[in-house]
Amino acid sequence: MTENIALIRKMYDAFGRGDIAYILQNLTDDVEWTSIGPASIPYAGTFRGPAEVTKFFQALATTQSGQRLTMPEFVASGDKVVAIGRYACTVTATGKYSDAPVVHVFTIRDGKVAAFLDFVDTAAVVEAYSAAAA
Repeated sequence: MTENIALIRKMYDAFGRGDIAYILQNLTDDVEWTSIGPASIPYAGTFRGPAEVTKFFQALATTQSGQRLTMPEFVASGDKVVAIGRYACTVTATGKYSDAPVVHVFTIRDGKVAAFLDFVDTAAVVEAYSAAAA
């Protein structure tokens, strides 16, 4: 289990450095990457395979700035790692700042991430992506 947590910590470190290639290299070919939320959140949806997961990270990079992900708590059991923390960013189009709690659930298979499930305060994220009423 500790090796699974170590893998996830390294992936978060890579995200912090902007090293998306490292993250993609540590996904299984059939990874299922899911970010829960409505279509108004550009990175919400389910992405299958590393090529599609790239679209998730592109949506983050092209619609946000000042991303800050802090994940201080990890719980592991069997092939699962749960990470608990916060994600903050400024939405480029609206200039709105979002800072919300997040929970990520990873499934590890053969030393790589086979599944990712992202839980976030979607109401806060939708608000940040919504333009101010005229």
